[in-house]
Amino acid sequence: MKIALLGYGKMGQAIEKIAIERGHEIVIKKDLEPIEMDLKIADAAIDFSHPTAAYGNIKNCIDNGVPVVSGTTGWLDKYKEIVTYCEKKEGSFIYASNFSIGVNLFFKLNSQLAQLMKNIGEYEVSMEETHHIHKLDAPSGTAITLAEDIFVHSGKNKWSIESPCEDELFIKVKREGEVPGTHKVSYTSSIDSIEIKHTAFNRTGFALGAVVAAEWLKDKKGVFQMKDVLNL
Repeated sequence: MKIALLGYGKMGQAIEKIAIERGHEIVIKKDLEPIEMDLKIADAAIDFSHPTAAYGNIKNCIDNGVPVVSGTTGWLDKYKEIVTYCEKKEGSFIYASNFSIGVNLFFKLNSQLAQLMKNIGEYEVSMEETHHIHKLDAPSGTAITLAEDIFVHSGKNKWSIESPCEDELFIKVKREGEVPGTHKVSYTSSIDSIEIKHTAFNRTGFALGAVVAAEWLKDKKGVFQMKDVLNL
């Protein structure tokens, strides 16, 4: 498969390594700077760019009939617009806040735990996420996905990274060194606590998941999620 890499930072480079190991060819590498390129030479595109570039990258892929997988966060105020545009153009698109297979299993576990805790009022739910100091958005897209699944089964309806109100989920944000990503969800009462946690050791899991998603999407039409790829 011929792949266009839209974003060639540390994640883009990790994706390149995994893609080549899996027998694919990188035919386009685009960082933030505009370059002349014919996207149609690619069988699929993987976007791990910048919040200011992601929307244009994705739309350009849809316009050129190239299936696109995006893991860029910080642009999701335009996500519904892209979904509508993709459906109108009969394009192919997957967005995920996190492509790691382990994290997507963690999403499922988080949702199931939230459902179990729904009617047990003694526990207060909170979250903590830790990432490297270069991360631009806070909280992480992964934390927001976890929060949205918690909202479905709780009295919370929004999140806060400061002092939360009663209907808000507190997300403690930490930026340290080169941490790839750690997420912890806690339910705490006056007598005990329940915690689930995912810790990434490196970027390999994110890169592998993105390449697997691109492989899966290649001959499909529509808007999908990572749970479709993994049949969760």
